[in-house]
Amino acid sequence: MFNKMIGSSNGIWKAGAIILRVVAGLIIFRYGLEIFSEDKMAGYASWLTDLGFPYPRTMATSGKVIELAGGLLMTIGLFTRLAAIPLIITMSVICFVMGEPEFLAADASLLLMLIYLHFLFTGPGKLSLDHILFRQKINTD
Repeated sequence: MFNKMIGSSNGIWKAGAIILRVVAGLIIFRYGLEIFSEDKMAGYASWLTDLGFPYPRTMATSGKVIELAGGLLMTIGLFTRLAAIPLIITMSVICFVMGEPEFLAADASLLLMLIYLHFLFTGPGKLSLDHILFRQKINTD
């Protein structure tokens, strides 16, 4: 196992990405739950108004719906690639439009965006509903 860890570019547990997918899904799902808090939603709408976004309440609600639904789908591995697309867009807006002007200042949203980008490109892995329901071919390279 030690040789695999240092001397190989192959992973030691091919299904290990499930941890990343589930945790990233749960994190964004938790943020999506804020849709049920009127105070939080009013705060987001006010922030978007200050930033000059059109239809701030609708934009805030849309973002939270994407976080809630996308987080759930990412966590269970269902329609993972499709769920990743709006999550990537949402995290990009948060990171590059709503975030700090410095590129790496919005580190959490940047990391989540990169994680969702990873799953857009690689798929959810074998331990997912996508694999079970649709019998996706998993790249074993």
